Amino acid sequence: MKTFVASRLGSMVAILVALTGVMFVLQNISPLDPVKAQLGAQASADAVAARRAALGLNDPVLVQFWHYLAGAATGDLGTSYRTRHAVMSDLGSFVPATLELALAGLLIAIVLAVLLAFSTTLKWRGANVLRAVLFAGSSAPMFLLGILGLIVFYQDLGWVPANGRSAVPSPPTGPTGMLTVDGLLHGRLDVVADAAHHLILPAFVIAIGPAVAIGRVLRSSLLADIDSDYARTARAKGLSETRILARHVLRNSVGAALSMTGLQVGLMFSGVLVVEQVFGWPGIGQYVAQSIPVADFPAIAGVTLMLGALYVVINTVVDLLQAAADPRIAVTGG
Repeated sequence: MKTFVASRLGSMVAILVALTGVMFVLQNISPLDPVKAQLGAQASADAVAARRAALGLNDPVLVQFWHYLAGAATGDLGTSYRTRHAVMSDLGSFVPATLELALAGLLIAIVLAVLLAFSTTLKWRGANVLRAVLFAGSSAPMFLLGILGLIVFYQDLGWVPANGRSAVPSPPTGPTGMLTVDGLLHGRLDVVADAAHHLILPAFVIAIGPAVAIGRVLRSSLLADIDSDYARTARAKGLSETRILARHVLRNSVGAALSMTGLQVGLMFSGVLVVEQVFGWPGIGQYVAQSIPVADFPAIAGVTLMLGALYVVINTVVDLLQAAADPRIAVTGG
């Protein structure tokens, strides 16, 4: 088990270093001069030379890469050309909104996936309707699904707000930056209810696709184990099919679903960037959308590195959870 954990952690570090190297190369081949982007096109030659020296741009390439890698490892992602603030500081303002939306979407996706897998495996009444609705929703692009949701649930029915995170004046601003959590910590149930009201539709939009992917994998695993020896033994003891699935079959079937969940989390964050534009959600999607037109490479690279690191870390954690659930994985090396 220790060897398995060490190999997975080593692979994670190697991938993160490679990702940082890619971003460093892209920055160096970019036609935009970072010094002139910071000082302006009218800066004097002396000012440009002094700034290049201060930024270490005259150092050998390997030395520059080492400084870039060390900075990324310590949270120094450079300074945004647009906001003139440290990229990490900007991300600290935008990430909580995106994280709250992504976590809500992941929670809804897991619930829908389990419901889809169990209902279709046990052939519950209405399972085919649920399956048809989820499959239809997952086949549509996220931006189109979001627009349709706004037309139906905001414009026609008036059930949800159109955009933003909250309509409550002066909501709590800390400690997490996530309104639902901060509202609970401050005892502001009005903030929690309003934040959840704004959150529900965009969270469902990003959850439908992952829910179908995870649910299909989980259902296949459940069907493969539903007639196993231990399931037949539990059935002979008089346990209901639902209890057999939940108590005996699910643990042995969850490995493949965990792997799919790790993959879907990465795809979910890419979808969040699109959904934030549709719903006017003030997260990193808005930050990137504002940075691209002005070629703010440090901001774009910072978001890319953060999302890439998050994706790699989540999948590493999923691998470790799989090994904990099924020790055979650690023995065979996955």
